[in-house]
Amino acid sequence: MSEMEQRASAASLDAGEFLEGEPYLDERQPERQYCVFRAGRERFCLSVLEVEEVVEWPIVTRIPLAPAFLMGVFNLRGTIVPLIDIAFTEGRRPGMLPKHVVVAALLGDSGQDLRVGIAADEVIGTFSAAADALLDQAPADVPHCRGLLRHEDRLALVVDLRRLTDVFPVPVI
Repeated sequence: MSEMEQRASAASLDAGEFLEGEPYLDERQPERQYCVFRAGRERFCLSVLEVEEVVEWPIVTRIPLAPAFLMGVFNLRGTIVPLIDIAFTEGRRPGMLPKHVVVAALLGDSGQDLRVGIAADEVIGTFSAAADALLDQAPADVPHCRGLLRHEDRLALVVDLRRLTDVFPVPVI
């Protein structure tokens, strides 16, 4: 077939026929994006759909007689947000506060968003992953996670916000 005939043949194909002939389009899995961050020695991640924003370390108001995981509350543009340290079991060195807060939103039972801040020592960034990069099993000693995500030759624990609020019950303010 001459070059001229090949061009004419390719031009006669409509877009639907051309796309049907591409085998890799059907095999591609949908990707989801995750916000990956480090708290203590572990890497964690949340779906970017659950992350409202990441902020620098705010002024935190401590709450007397609060559980060890509740670092306090902070003001985010007029909204009081509880701040949870999911790495509190490791014990932080005195004076070494986290640098960031990952603010996540969870649709509450009453239809309103429940915002919760998660203390993060480092925000690594966003990461796109197909469904096969997720492992459904999480370590048994981390009840607020629902699985693991392969990320840059490492694993990140996938945080489940529903479980997080069950394991670390924060007062609704």
